[in-house]
Amino acid sequence: METLIQIGLPGLFLASFLAATVLPMSSEVLLGLLLANGSDPLLTMAVATSGNVLGSVVNYGLGLWGSTFLVKKVIRISEKEFAGAADRLNRFGAVSLLFAWVPVIGDPLTFAAGVMRINFILFLVLVTAGKALRYLAITLALA
Repeated sequence: METLIQIGLPGLFLASFLAATVLPMSSEVLLGLLLANGSDPLLTMAVATSGNVLGSVVNYGLGLWGSTFLVKKVIRISEKEFAGAADRLNRFGAVSLLFAWVPVIGDPLTFAAGVMRINFILFLVLVTAGKALRYLAITLALA
């Protein structure tokens, strides 16, 4: 984390990207540290959102092209996590992607969206909206 702080906004982008993929990272802590050290709140929020959305796009692509084998065996999303995500998408529709930022359920949702072939533009709009609102709330709370 110390190295990411020293790197600044590129470090935040990387942390946000990795947090949205298979690595357990907390981009919120880095976002808060950068804000506390005088980073521009709007730019910081935009960088965090961009990195996090790109990570979700990677998950979507892995689900789309790798299907369930890649998701379950290589990425190691459990059968239970994947089934829960698929159930949410089936029950609530694509709008459930607004919650792709939620820990534990978010990554499986983005993988399942790819496997289930959710329209990519709709996926991108909903995931971006949800993640941007989350980072906006954090930024407003800390700035």
